[in-house]
Amino acid sequence: MNRVKGKTSGYLLVALMCCSAPVVFANEPAQASQQDTARQGFAPQQNADSRALMNELVEQGLPQAWLEESLGRAHYTQNVLDAMEGAAERRLKWYEYRAIFLTQQRIEEGVAFIEAHADALARAESTYGVPAEVITAIIGVETYYGRHKGQHRVLDSLATLAFHHPTRGDFFRGELAAFLRIAYEQQVDPTELRGSYAGAMGYPQFIPTSYQAYAVDFDDDGRRDLWENPVDAIGSVANYFAEHGWKPGGDIYHQADGPDVLPVELLKELSFNQTSSPTVTIAQLADHGLEPSEPLDDALEVVPLALEFADGETRYRFGEFNFYVITRYNHSHLYGMAVAELSEAIAELENELHEDEA
Repeated sequence: MNRVKGKTSGYLLVALMCCSAPVVFANEPAQASQQDTARQGFAPQQNADSRALMNELVEQGLPQAWLEESLGRAHYTQNVLDAMEGAAERRLKWYEYRAIFLTQQRIEEGVAFIEAHADALARAESTYGVPAEVITAIIGVETYYGRHKGQHRVLDSLATLAFHHPTRGDFFRGELAAFLRIAYEQQVDPTELRGSYAGAMGYPQFIPTSYQAYAVDFDDDGRRDLWENPVDAIGSVANYFAEHGWKPGGDIYHQADGPDVLPVELLKELSFNQTSSPTVTIAQLADHGLEPSEPLDDALEVVPLALEFADGETRYRFGEFNFYVITRYNHSHLYGMAVAELSEAIAELENELHEDEA
């Protein structure tokens, strides 16, 4: 049963590849000096920030010798800092972002993933109330069903971001601490674990604190393994959504109609394209000429969305609370809509295939 309302438009078969080249600063001795210092590494004996983190973790019970060895093997990585500046969610329009994920191949492989892990997905839906196609779409968007889990050493990425990101160092310092604890507790070599440039890991690309909070041992083998075990990943994604308030059986979004152009002031006033909890009612939107394509309760609170398409038109959608829950995974309305549409497309194709078999 398709739980996402609204028709999916034709699938774009465009693969969009993004890369960011490192910036070379000429004749900037201060910058060069900073990078030279950074490249000396993160050994606690030489790096005061690393030493302070080590001391905190020692107080929490991790052995100092293991921490010294682990942090001493971390490397400064400039391209991690460069990549943080070029995230697709911040620079692409909806139709460009959509083209990355709504391909026929990704949809077909989503159906194959559901078939390959039918028992685990059915159990996750029964346990947590999250549809199989939504869990699958998350893993499909994040890692192409486990195919692309990231090539960066997580230790390097997090150490670089923790001690050298200009604005989010404190956040990534916490992630580095969580990562070291996970590696120690699970008895894995922290230098062997790879993930995204931002330190996200495994099939579902959990950052370390999310791994600690939401990862589950869904196959009862005594280990929460999101790197190699798709069953644990399935249960963990479902648990993440349930813990963030997913409403079983609820809709994700609705198609809507509205004026060709909305004033910028009105877009701000009505909180368009935000990833906060829904606060704008259907009645408020109707007062400004925005109507759902199907009857909805005037008191229903939604997230209004204005999406740019390749033909130059702006089209509207209203996200329900479950849309907001998806954006807890990645705080971008583009991400939320990509997951919603991919889950819808996977469910539609799966239904078609089952009807043909019948």
